[in-house]
Amino acid sequence: MKERITILIADDHTIVRTGLAALLETVPGMAVVGEARNGNEAVQQSLKLRPDVVIMDLMMPKKDGAAATGELRELLPETRVLLLTSFATSDGISRAIAAGAAGVVMKDSPNKALIEAIRAVASGKSAISPEVRRLIASDPPAQTLTPRQAEVLQSLTLGLTNRDIARQLSISEDRVEQHVRTLLEKLGAANRTEAVALAFRKHLLKI
Repeated sequence: MKERITILIADDHTIVRTGLAALLETVPGMAVVGEARNGNEAVQQSLKLRPDVVIMDLMMPKKDGAAATGELRELLPETRVLLLTSFATSDGISRAIAAGAAGVVMKDSPNKALIEAIRAVASGKSAISPEVRRLIASDPPAQTLTPRQAEVLQSLTLGLTNRDIARQLSISEDRVEQHVRTLLEKLGAANRTEAVALAFRKHLLKI
């Protein structure tokens, strides 16, 4: 274990960054060396400061936590990423883990859990809690949608018929019907209404 763990906090909410910094500065052997307001800043600041650990929020503007994690793992493989999130769906978490996040902590976790996770990832270990593993197992991430499928799904939220969608996207009704069937299969939905509900819950839609 390193004598001093340097930490960068990446979160788009000032109050979260301030609170985390205040907490971690009280922990012996930990030092907050920088902050970032979005995924782009997280990468830029990490390249400048080279922290041991980046505490990365999942949902941020300009570049989300999963994308920033993937970039950091390529540019600074020695820097470890600890995902911090309040989203209780597995999709973004799974993407971040696949991109190279070494750990995941939910924002409602006790302070002790966060501190232990920081120490774990800084020492080269994984810190994915049983709670997160259960979430991923019980709520499998949705399969990746093609750009066209995403457009059809967005149209479904407006209550459009297949004919309306066909006109809107300049494709045939048969093609729309095929896309809808594929969407239902990928989302594990029984009908269009359930597909839209699942898409909103899993943050697959632009809103």
